[in-house]
Amino acid sequence: MKVQLFVTCLIDVLAPQVGEATVSSLEAAGCEVSFAAGQTCCGQPAYNAGFNREAAAMARHTIDVLLETDLPVVIPSGSCTDMIVHHYPELLADDEAYADKAKALASRARELTQFLVDDVEADQEVAAKGTVAYHPSCHGLRNLGISDQPDALLASSDRVDLGAETDVCCGFGGVFSVKRSDVSGELLTRKLDAIEASGAQTVCGGDLGCLMHLEGGARRRGLDVEFSHIAALLEPVVSEVSDE
Repeated sequence: MKVQLFVTCLIDVLAPQVGEATVSSLEAAGCEVSFAAGQTCCGQPAYNAGFNREAAAMARHTIDVLLETDLPVVIPSGSCTDMIVHHYPELLADDEAYADKAKALASRARELTQFLVDDVEADQEVAAKGTVAYHPSCHGLRNLGISDQPDALLASSDRVDLGAETDVCCGFGGVFSVKRSDVSGELLTRKLDAIEASGAQTVCGGDLGCLMHLEGGARRRGLDVEFSHIAALLEPVVSEVSDE
């Protein structure tokens, strides 16, 4: 299968190794990966801040770039996938030139774990030393329904649970963490308390923004915990061949 990667701003600028890991995981699943060099931000920060006109302009550009082919679009971010799947059609509903294009792109956009588990049934698992906890991002969990897919990839790991805080927001929320830093900080404290109590040695997730927010708080607290995008932990399952 041929697919195209939409890499996201944070990964491109701050964690290119996650983009490389995403390509590796897709190639291990038998996919040929292309990358449209003209892609930029999906427009989510502008949209969340209320700048709908600017977000719509960025959406049109992204649509033009990603509709140059008819390939599935795989995105290592629940929040960016949600922006394209749900908010592009809303933003451009009254745009005669782009309304149908927005819907077409939305139908082909897939979050990474969603694509690997549901679409290609990739034989991959998470390779992590020690105990692993998973943080579900709000957009992925609530807006895209991504829950079973990361669980499937984490099935072979030494999994620990974050208890009642498992599906609670970490407090990032992009612009929210700036506009409502008091609430953001309280949510972060609760999540870090749960991580510390769980004994997790690695916390993984599908959105780099959440992971950066958590890691910043953990470093200030002095927690000895690794934070990793789930793509960076994936590896193909290698079957042992008997000599007999």
